[in-house]
Amino acid sequence: MPVQARYSARLGLVVLIGASMAALTGCGSLDGASSRIASIVKPYRVDVVQGNFVSREQVEALQPGMSRQQVREILGTPLVTSLFHADRWEYVFTLKRPGEEIQTRKLTVFFKGDGLERSEGDEMPTETEFVATLGGRDGAKGKAPVLDATPEQLAKYPVKERTAPAAAATPALPATTSYPPLEAPAR
Repeated sequence: MPVQARYSARLGLVVLIGASMAALTGCGSLDGASSRIASIVKPYRVDVVQGNFVSREQVEALQPGMSRQQVREILGTPLVTSLFHADRWEYVFTLKRPGEEIQTRKLTVFFKGDGLERSEGDEMPTETEFVATLGGRDGAKGKAPVLDATPEQLAKYPVKERTAPAAAATPALPATTSYPPLEAPAR
């Protein structure tokens, strides 16, 4: 019996060494396969957009003498305002795409008191040009989408004429001066 036990132990050891060698050989080919799969599959890389996009149409809408509120309604809230330069607002827009150069556009708006004095900065793209650049990747620019409706398209949606409100025809009721109680009565 002891000879048979030794024979079984050696056979088990040989099988174990053989299985280990097969596993190591398999790992090498698995490593090659995984590297081939990794070269085919690429993760999605997101475009990073920061700041306020300001279009050429928005810049053209600015007129000297506009109030700060009017400028804010046209351009949006400025990205940078300084306590030391209260008469100046900075609008900065950055678009970062993987594998491409960072696109940066800057616009500075100057005020005198509460009125707009002037604006200066980079040449801004039109809304149509900017939308066209968003569709293309890897330098391939997309076709600019049509953002304006033709008269035929507008004719599909006729404008309803406004009628005078019915409340104007009836005499106004006197305002009530009594209000309901704020709390429920005690029981």
